[in-house]
Amino acid sequence: MTDEDLHERISRLVAEEHVLHEAHTDRGLTGEERSRLRDIEVGLDVCWDLLRQRRALRDAGRDPSGARVRNEGTVEDYRQ
Repeated sequence: MTDEDLHERISRLVAEEHVLHEAHTDRGLTGEERSRLRDIEVGLDVCWDLLRQRRALRDAGRDPSGARVRNEGTVEDYRQ
């Protein structure tokens, strides 16, 4: 997956996230919608993590294709 692929995926996920929030501002989300929103949030975190790994590898003079998708537990438990 290239940086461009990651940016495209991030854009799609953000757009879907906005649709969910905007469509349900007056009535709230259903359980299924909350679950989808959680999946989107995790997907975004995974994509951003992979993009950061690729950039770090590139900055270190290494091949960015060595970056690997990390599991939800890893990317969700980062301290910022």
